[in-house]
Amino acid sequence: MPEEWYEFPAFYYSNPTMLYGQEDEVPYPSYTKALDYELEVACVIGKGGTNIREEEAETYIAGYTIMNDWSARDIQRPEMKIGLGPAKAKDFATSLGPWLVTPDELQDKKSAPGKFDLHMKATVNGKQLSDGNMKGMHWTFSEMIARASQSVEIKVGEVFGSGTVGSGSLLEIGQDVHPWLKPGDRVELEVERLGVLRNRIIETAKS
Repeated sequence: MPEEWYEFPAFYYSNPTMLYGQEDEVPYPSYTKALDYELEVACVIGKGGTNIREEEAETYIAGYTIMNDWSARDIQRPEMKIGLGPAKAKDFATSLGPWLVTPDELQDKKSAPGKFDLHMKATVNGKQLSDGNMKGMHWTFSEMIARASQSVEIKVGEVFGSGTVGSGSLLEIGQDVHPWLKPGDRVELEVERLGVLRNRIIETAKS
């Protein structure tokens, strides 16, 4: 990671219209040959605000859920070189679910301010590929919310992703462990207390 990543909580905006839920079939993007999953936790904003202080930010969270930030890696590489962040590499699908777990249900798993000791794993077609823990997040959701709300109103229903947990994608674990995803693959992301988010990839419908 570049040095700047450790200086402030970075984030990017994604396409809010391409959301998929539990057991939904996710169409394979026609323009990629390197489809990947990303094992993440997301928080959903429960009340709006501007210039939210970090020490109060957790009270703005309605709950937590699992997030799969599907990514087209061969498209992402050239887009990132431009410096504006990913666009077509990530705008085609984001999966969320299966439940929204309220903050009070996780307090006994809190390991540090803004961090929870929750085991995370990902499997493809029943084979476990990723293994991590939510407490490994470098930046907390409170820190993200505080930065994002500077001179900007965040609104009810907005979703913040944690970023991929260590080993939480095929990009990280390598093609020698598992090839890029293909139609027919079944991806399951599991996070302790948050459930299992299941999706199957299907062929893109021909127009």
